[in-house]
Formats: sequence, C-alpha cells, structure tokens
Amino acid sequence: MVEQDNKETKRTITGKVVSNSMDKTITVAIERKLKHPLYNKYIFKTSKIMAHDENGDSKLGDIVAIEETRPISKNKSWTLNKIIKESQQES
Repeated sequence: MVEQDNKETKRTITGKVVSNSMDKTITVAIERKLKHPLYNKYIFKTSKIMAHDENGDSKLGDIVAIEETRPISKNKSWTLNKIIKESQQES
C-alpha cells in the first residue's frame, strides 16, 4: 500500500479592504466579472468577505490576498495572507 501526500491547497483570493474598523477583522470586497447570458455584456458582481487580521496591518483601500482557513468566528473563515499593494491614503 502506497501512502499519498494529500495536502489540501488552500484557496487564495485577492480583493480590496473596504473596512478595518473592527478589532483584528477586515472586510474585503471581491469583484468578479460575469457575462450576461442573454445580452452578452459583462457585469461586475461584488462579494464582501470578513477576514482575520491578527496584527491590524492592513489599511482602508489596500489590495490584499486572503486565504481560506478554519472557521474563526461566525462570519470569519478567511485570514490575511499578505498585502499586495498599499493604499495611497494618508489617514
């Protein structure tokens, strides 16, 4: 019997931070582009996901990569992986 190394690959998605007012939590907006089935035009759909930010590194407007993890709370099952691009806002 051969053992297989079944490491699960965690999903990683990229989005923009739209809220960081909570303690250790950020809200990330994920935008995706869908083609309308009848009119063949592209529509932008936005989903908001809450993610765990342990150190509070991210700021409003940052582009971040978040990674799926075990459920941390009722609404959080994603965690901040890295900050891809920092926002230009000085606040």
